[in-house]
Amino acid sequence: MIEKQDLLGTWELESWTIGYSDRDDFTYPYGEDPQGLLLYSEDGWMSASVSRRDRPRLPEDVSFRKLPDEKKAAAFSSYFHYAGRYLVVEGDVVHYVSQSLNPNFPGTEQLRHAELDGQTLVLSGKDQVGDVVRFHSLVWHKISAADDEHLVIEGE
Repeated sequence: MIEKQDLLGTWELESWTIGYSDRDDFTYPYGEDPQGLLLYSEDGWMSASVSRRDRPRLPEDVSFRKLPDEKKAAAFSSYFHYAGRYLVVEGDVVHYVSQSLNPNFPGTEQLRHAELDGQTLVLSGKDQVGDVVRFHSLVWHKISAADDEHLVIEGE
């Protein structure tokens, strides 16, 4: 059974798939090759961000606030983030959301079943949209400070 100590650190997203109660196929909400980071701190805070890997860049000669709403909507729809407190409860992780790009998430509790196999963490959960239950599965890999491929230095 997973414990808090097992989660501490930084995790990189490998995949996010969604299955459905009314059909047999799967979807990939941020593409088949998403990118994301999941952080768990010793003092009980977490942060999760996920995006499409192929996000188009915004024009650099226009202030973000002056961009047309369609361009901003496209940028926001290719990115997902939330953060807050977390607790490990009987092998599950509960995320108590206090901040999110989605304004409906703050104040919610996101229950995730957690399975750990070495440096691979699988978080799964479900939600319901109308009459359809959706089954989410996110696969994360632990990264360390020594993984310099994740380090981006300005100007290089």
